[in-house]
Amino acid sequence: MTNSILFAGGEILPFAATGGLGDVLGSLPEAVKRRRRSMDVRAVMPLYSKVSAEWRKKMTFVKAITVKVAWRQEYCGIFSLKKGGVTYYFIDNEKYFSRPSLYGEFDDAERFAFFSGAVLDLMSAVDFFPQVLHANDWQTAPAVIMLKSNYSSDERYKAVKAIYTIHNVDYQGDFDMSIYDDVFGFDWKVRDKVDFYGRINLTKGAVELADFITTVSPNYARQIQTPEYAHGLDGVLSAASYKLDGIINGIDYKLNDPESDPDIPKNFSSDDLSGKAECKAELQRRFGLEIRPGVPLIAMISRLAGHKGFDLVMRVCDEMMQNDVQFVLLGTGEEQYEEFFRRFADRHQKRAGVSISYDRKLSKLIYAGADMFLMPSKSEACGLAQMIASRYGTVPIVRETGGLYDTIKPYGAGGNGFTFSAYNAHDMLYVIREAEGVYRDADKWHELMLRAMSVDFSWGASAKKYISMYDKIIK
Repeated sequence: MTNSILFAGGEILPFAATGGLGDVLGSLPEAVKRRRRSMDVRAVMPLYSKVSAEWRKKMTFVKAITVKVAWRQEYCGIFSLKKGGVTYYFIDNEKYFSRPSLYGEFDDAERFAFFSGAVLDLMSAVDFFPQVLHANDWQTAPAVIMLKSNYSSDERYKAVKAIYTIHNVDYQGDFDMSIYDDVFGFDWKVRDKVDFYGRINLTKGAVELADFITTVSPNYARQIQTPEYAHGLDGVLSAASYKLDGIINGIDYKLNDPESDPDIPKNFSSDDLSGKAECKAELQRRFGLEIRPGVPLIAMISRLAGHKGFDLVMRVCDEMMQNDVQFVLLGTGEEQYEEFFRRFADRHQKRAGVSISYDRKLSKLIYAGADMFLMPSKSEACGLAQMIASRYGTVPIVRETGGLYDTIKPYGAGGNGFTFSAYNAHDMLYVIREAEGVYRDADKWHELMLRAMSVDFSWGASAKKYISMYDKIIK
């Protein structure tokens, strides 16, 4: 039975985050702790300059150590705080982490080589050698590689099992082989493990050396073994399929609760949905739409990027508006999409509204006030938005890919939303029209809303599966 675990990641909510990885590591450790109280659960991330003074005041300085980065010795300050029964550690080094961004810096290879070394040296510094090191994405892949090579002669480290989770296979930690010695300092016996066509590939190294690999949905685990989705690693991941599994992410039910959410104008629940109408009216007001309770309101909240399916939406959005519907979009991203949807909103004033921004509070109003939530992604490892929308009774319309396939099942088969399979704009439009038809039958739509709200997307369900996997690996 697993008694101790250390999560390692490049970001953790609420301290600092850029996306889904931060959401997962902000919820999973505490969900694991709630499910198994006896387990010693800890997590570690860099102490970025973006971590607020409010959180820093709650931290305790543990100690200062030096961490080896190839041939160099670098200062490492260790801070900690407790939240939700979990001990969080923060790795301090201003040279590496006092930056405007979490990632995307010129020396990311060195920054996360340092962080990964610090994760392993932390174990010795605080005398905590977990049964499981759960590393996440390429930023902590070096920790898995080092654990299984540079540190493997130490019996204390040899006993630590390594799990590596791929949150998005697009980002693999790809670097020039010339920095193998000077930056990473990996033992030469694992060079072939990280070598990918003459370049360093950190994800490949972690996949080959980890005791077990997970990703964030069962369907995505299958997809990343194919050339279409794996960005070159399909052969590596297929060879590792015997130790690869997919576990759906959960969502924070306290943070996403229509019954108590302070960011929506009127709370509601599956027992009393009347407050949703007030949320819809406020959403229409905010976006300058006609305030009409009976019109289907379709919403999107997304990073404006190609793999999110925006080329499909662009192709048929004017055709979509030929019916009596309303549309709202919240997000930022690639300039071509931002400019297109600004012009689209101008063409359909009082019927379509677009906010090119990142606004968590506004996103809550959209989840609560919209009728349908559109996610036509080309690829989607897991997706959280469709689960949050369901929680607020906003019915998802999704393409059957990755975690969208695992979480949303078609209405015609008694499911909780509407789905389409081919990456085709008119297939998407067809199911939007199908959803509109069901919407106009009030009884059927009410039943579908309740069905969507009843699905258990909580972290408790996901944590149970993770714990079962940890126990299996320990045994």
